[in-house]
Amino acid sequence: MHWTKVTDCEATRYPGHRGERLMVLYQPKGAAREYCEWAANLYRGCAHGCTYCYAPAVLREDRETFRRVRPRPGVLDHLRHDLAREQGAHDVLLCFTCDPYPPEAVEQGTTRRAIGMLGRAGHRPIILSKAGGAPAERDFDLLAQFSGQFGATLTFPDAERSRLWEPGAALPAERMETLRRAHAQGIPTWVSLEPVLDPEASLDLIGLTKTYVDTYKVGRWNHDTRANAIDWSDFGHRAETLLKKLGKTYLIKAGLRKEMR
Repeated sequence: MHWTKVTDCEATRYPGHRGERLMVLYQPKGAAREYCEWAANLYRGCAHGCTYCYAPAVLREDRETFRRVRPRPGVLDHLRHDLAREQGAHDVLLCFTCDPYPPEAVEQGTTRRAIGMLGRAGHRPIILSKAGGAPAERDFDLLAQFSGQFGATLTFPDAERSRLWEPGAALPAERMETLRRAHAQGIPTWVSLEPVLDPEASLDLIGLTKTYVDTYKVGRWNHDTRANAIDWSDFGHRAETLLKKLGKTYLIKAGLRKEMR
């Protein structure tokens, strides 16, 4: 079967025997593809209310509507259909345009079942979340079983700025503790340092998490004119120097790498 490469925000459909059907497993393109070549978005919307989030604009939703998380109808049935058609083994990221651990009233075990389906089909589940604590940790057994990875987006080390910029997300200390617990259970851990809103804060976060985070993926702040005030070349070189010194696996995303040249 031919798979269509799409943006990480599109509700993708392809022809089927009974008309068109939602495709859950897809290949992102552009900057998202630097994180993972395959992905699945299990929900519509995100409760975190991050002021820097690009998804509402791309999905043509106002921010208040986007904060009302909704299940994607029949998402697991569609995922099962996609997995039956796809050959080979892939890393699959959960999720780009939503968090895999939304409020419990919405989640209801969907993410856990999706992880199990991916693992049993031979794929490796890669979690990216701004949640923390019990909702995320309850799936550590499956991540360990299927050689999965657990990742978190970190922007600030302090609660005050986090509440201002991402008011519905777990506080940084909780996200970092969840990473530490995943690492203690032998689950590979990674951090997305994107967007970088304050270069010094991002460098501090590397130092704070270095003992229990295996991989760092670093990108700049996009789609906001305030990012023009940041010396991206200086930040990129400092981040890379620090990560090399610590012996960490890392990715400098193409947009930031371009600034460094």
